[in-house]
Amino acid sequence: MLVVPDVHEMFVPLLDGCLVSVQEASAVIDSLMEQIPALFADTRETETVLGSAIQAGLDAVKAAECAGKLFVFHTTLPIADAPGKLKNRDDRKLLGTDKEKSILTPQTPFYSQLGQECVAAGCCVDLFLFHNAYIDVATIGQVAKLSGGQVYKYSYFQADIDGGRFLEDLRRDVSKPIAFDAVMRVRTSTGIRPTDFYGNYYMSNTTDVELAALDSDKCVTVEIKYDDKLTEEDGAYIQTALLYTSCSGQRRLRVHNLALAVCSQMADLYRNCDLDTLINCLSKQAVRHLVESGGGPRQVKEGSLSRAAHMLASYRKHCAAPSSSGQLILPESMKLLPLYINCMLKSDAISGGPEMTTDDRSYAMLSLLSMDVSSTVAYFYPRLLPLHEGGDSQDFPPALRCTIEKIQDNGVYLLENGIHMFLWVGMAVDPGFLQDVFAQPVAARVDVEKASLLELYTPASQRVRGIIERVLQERQRYM
Repeated sequence: MLVVPDVHEMFVPLLDGCLVSVQEASAVIDSLMEQIPALFADTRETETVLGSAIQAGLDAVKAAECAGKLFVFHTTLPIADAPGKLKNRDDRKLLGTDKEKSILTPQTPFYSQLGQECVAAGCCVDLFLFHNAYIDVATIGQVAKLSGGQVYKYSYFQADIDGGRFLEDLRRDVSKPIAFDAVMRVRTSTGIRPTDFYGNYYMSNTTDVELAALDSDKCVTVEIKYDDKLTEEDGAYIQTALLYTSCSGQRRLRVHNLALAVCSQMADLYRNCDLDTLINCLSKQAVRHLVESGGGPRQVKEGSLSRAAHMLASYRKHCAAPSSSGQLILPESMKLLPLYINCMLKSDAISGGPEMTTDDRSYAMLSLLSMDVSSTVAYFYPRLLPLHEGGDSQDFPPALRCTIEKIQDNGVYLLENGIHMFLWVGMAVDPGFLQDVFAQPVAARVDVEKASLLELYTPASQRVRGIIERVLQERQRYM
């Protein structure tokens, strides 16, 4: 074991053999994993270092002269005297007030600068956090956000409960297709132009989106504004070009071209509006305004409500037939806009108050920024599935309206939003169904501490586990 004693001037003491092929060195890697717990079993060190560890990993990737990804596993607030040292500034009472920005923005520029260095080297950082106390996700999460990485959080980690979720998240992260050292540019035809971007990325100029890594779970939302005359004959055109390095080391260019029709009537515009995409964009704008604007959460909420009201008022004025002023007129494509706006403004990412931890709030905000359209919709309006209906049919059950009136005491329901998954069991469920799925005849005896269902070979058990597995496959994270 080689030790670098100076954490202020990091370097990699060993270049040759530091990065190895998994196939060639699998036995050595397995041996190392077994030795690590024993090597540090008796350590008396209570202060941790994070910034220097990431810098060491970055230097190793640079020395290998290739792009790559760092998987960082961290547990406590880095308070040791080293680069990236942080103070405990936790004060959950500020959440939901105009002062919440002081604990939801980075307390030091170190991790933002480190993230920029990672982007320049094509090194993505994924953070896996296992903490029992405040760890300042708002600050350390910047290195993952700017490098195109992801933050995974396992509060109060227990191996028997959370171990499966962590291993599945790690397996997916390691195995999913990925592109490294990517640069994305969006071009448009005359009359429209890209003005803003939302997601996990870094921009050193006003045109190029830089990502140390990019995979199919990431989403970059682009805001395009109309600033000139458009004609229905010419249409509008958008081109997205992505220059990246493949896992085989090849430099490639992928280009997507999109041709859109142009309309001159407001009614046509509203008829073709995509509500899900609109909510994705509005929510990310709200999160950014929370941490970057001078206004507090009240101003952000009022701004979101005002924009939604103006959209509907414009439709009423220009597209709808005259009606009484008290009647709510909604375009067909935006009938659910009031519902989604209400859900967005009540979500943890936007309205999380002192009832949640500061790290949970920061984590929700970071997660929302990288969500794609389908994930955003599920996050704001969770999917409610009745598992007790359908008999032995293997068909996926239709989702119910997410309201308490739809939940019956004789039912079993699955509720998921892409981040969390809950199984609700009524007290009057058929004993036969309970026995087939939970191996218990009454609901009161079902073990609520279990993180997974028993693998029983009954048709009901196989059907329920199949539905859960399908939901997990659709989502970016294991729940």
